Amino acid sequence: MIKVEQLTKKYAGVTGIDQISFEVGKGEIVGFLGPNGAGKTTTMRILASYMPASSGRATVAGFDVFSESLKARRHIGYLPESVPLYHDMRVNEYLRYRGALKALSGKRLKNRIGVIKELCGLREVGRKKIAGLSKGFRQRVGLAEAMIHEPDLLILDEPTIGLDPNQIRHVRELIKSLGERHTILLSTHILSEVEATCSRVIIINRGRIEASDTPENLVNQLRTSGLLRLEVKSGSEDPVPHLEEIAGVREVRAVSNGEWRCFEIRIEANSDPREQIFQLAVGRKWVIRELSKERATLEDAFVELTHMDR
Repeated sequence: MIKVEQLTKKYAGVTGIDQISFEVGKGEIVGFLGPNGAGKTTTMRILASYMPASSGRATVAGFDVFSESLKARRHIGYLPESVPLYHDMRVNEYLRYRGALKALSGKRLKNRIGVIKELCGLREVGRKKIAGLSKGFRQRVGLAEAMIHEPDLLILDEPTIGLDPNQIRHVRELIKSLGERHTILLSTHILSEVEATCSRVIIINRGRIEASDTPENLVNQLRTSGLLRLEVKSGSEDPVPHLEEIAGVREVRAVSNGEWRCFEIRIEANSDPREQIFQLAVGRKWVIRELSKERATLEDAFVELTHMDR
């Protein structure tokens, strides 16, 4: 559905994206991740034909987004991070207007508006002006507009921004259900949503692709394997220097101090020094209230990949 080859974008001598290449197959839900300024939005805008690239090639549904822009855009629904809406229009009016611009008319347009309002939870606000809606509802209006013409590809840039936890859950379930009929390229900073929703993840950093794999494989390839949580009573003694000497421990961070001290201990891959930590505590007469291991997450993979020395 998407094919990107050696795509580059430069702004007045600053390189936004640098010869990136990737593919997204039909029916995939792919998370497109990276820190702020990494090139995510630039890439999405190029794919949606909102801006040209400096060099390289990109196609959507087999159509070149530069030389066959109108044909490519018929297959794309794009939700930008900052949703552009006409605030003086009512929701129903806006959806009719946007649907007409996308070549919908008559019964098809009317039926599609009804379906999309139900999907996005907009039934109750159809007659309200967009200016009077909460940020969460305005985000839903933008999502409805992106989907109104039933595109093959949805490009969603931070679709849950401004939503409360219940709305985020609703959008997550909506995206998963849409994945049965659409290809989705999703950018978000809520990595737990990516783990729950996406079949594959592309991580971009400083304009280059750092990784492209399933969330599970990215986690398994980590140099670190999550972290340990330790809650201990050690009197006046500082446990950190002793913990840092244990084989397999990479970093010890104090979370709280007091009678009971809490620590996060980051460890090497394929290591589990809990037994050594317990023996250390016994030998130094510390009292342990908690010693537990958390599995590595996509957030750990993201942090490791985007903080590597270059």
